[in-house]
Amino acid sequence: MTDARRPVAAAVAGAVAAERLRIVAALIRVTGDFDLAEDCLQDAIERALQRWPADGVPENPGAWLTTTARRRALDVLRRRQTERTKLREAQALAELARDATADEPGPYADDRLKLLFTCCHPALPMAGRVALTLKSVAGLSTRQIARAFLVSEATMGQRLLRTKNKIEHAGIGFRVPEPHRLAARVDAVLAVVYLIFTEGYATVHDDLAAEAIQLSGLLTQLLPDDDEVLGLHALLLLQHARRPARTDAAGELITLEDQDRDRWDGAAIEAGLTTLAAARATGRPPGYYRLQAEIAALHTTAAGPGETDWPRIVIAYDALLALRPSPSIALNRAVAVGFRDGPAAGLAAVEAIGADHPLLPAVRADLLRRAGRRQEAAAAYRDAVAAARTEPERRLLERRLSEVSDPAGDT
Repeated sequence: MTDARRPVAAAVAGAVAAERLRIVAALIRVTGDFDLAEDCLQDAIERALQRWPADGVPENPGAWLTTTARRRALDVLRRRQTERTKLREAQALAELARDATADEPGPYADDRLKLLFTCCHPALPMAGRVALTLKSVAGLSTRQIARAFLVSEATMGQRLLRTKNKIEHAGIGFRVPEPHRLAARVDAVLAVVYLIFTEGYATVHDDLAAEAIQLSGLLTQLLPDDDEVLGLHALLLLQHARRPARTDAAGELITLEDQDRDRWDGAAIEAGLTTLAAARATGRPPGYYRLQAEIAALHTTAAGPGETDWPRIVIAYDALLALRPSPSIALNRAVAVGFRDGPAAGLAAVEAIGADHPLLPAVRADLLRRAGRRQEAAAAYRDAVAAARTEPERRLLERRLSEVSDPAGDT
């Protein structure tokens, strides 16, 4: 790339980063075609890279891209209309021609929110919701999404195609649901964003986790008074703040108690705590995401492992179990009980769960290690290694196994 083209490329990249979601969402709203929206934006980007070096960067690059993408969509739909007339396409033609905006007042008129709700409709399978949200809202390529979820690009492409077909055939509208259905649909959106983050966090896939944080931040802009939206955003910020200390220079995982807290992201912690305070200020009883944010806040504000307020964390997990019982929450509670009351109490809590969970062998092994029951811990670590999801996790468990396999035996 020549030096003269670098400022143009930077201007295009900046405009796309700022406006991509808004442009794509608007095009999907009026055309009902996810692929057409992406193609028209890509065409506008290519035209910008061709024309701006000669014409100069426009005063409002985002508006230029929007207009060019809309014109491209208009041309495509006109050609389609000559081949076969469709009511939806005719309506889209009229709306594109007059550059229509949504009728709803307030933040619900925002096409970005409508796109999120469309991608996360409860009628769609969860895997499809996640894939379509990452493709259409976050702007990830099919290859990137496939790599993140450890499937082939072809498999992910078929998943996306089935999801788009479901939207069309089921008549899922591009809109924010009616007020009396909003709560349930917000829950569906939050569940998708949370799943994207947890997948990225568990697999040390930082860009996937970052996309989830951006999505949750978008939701706080569009639904600023929803305490669970605020709670989720706070939770993700506080969790991700520990990212710089989660691995060493070699990429090996470091457990929370062994992390260098000076490496935690102070700005992210401050933003998370501020968002959590806004959630508390709503005066509503804490929900699923806010309770988890409260737990994350207790971890990130503790001066060290020994100063962590484990009694309050156990209380928060008790509230979570009452709200939404699950083996995962019960397992996390057992860990907290182990730190509050000792490893024997933690082991008793694990045994009381009575359900299988992929992380159960690792939790049980760690509690046995803390209790000094080394031989039993070694056996549990072997089970945990076999159940590990990722290579970094497996290596961490193998290191623990090596520690407890010392010939000294049980103490």
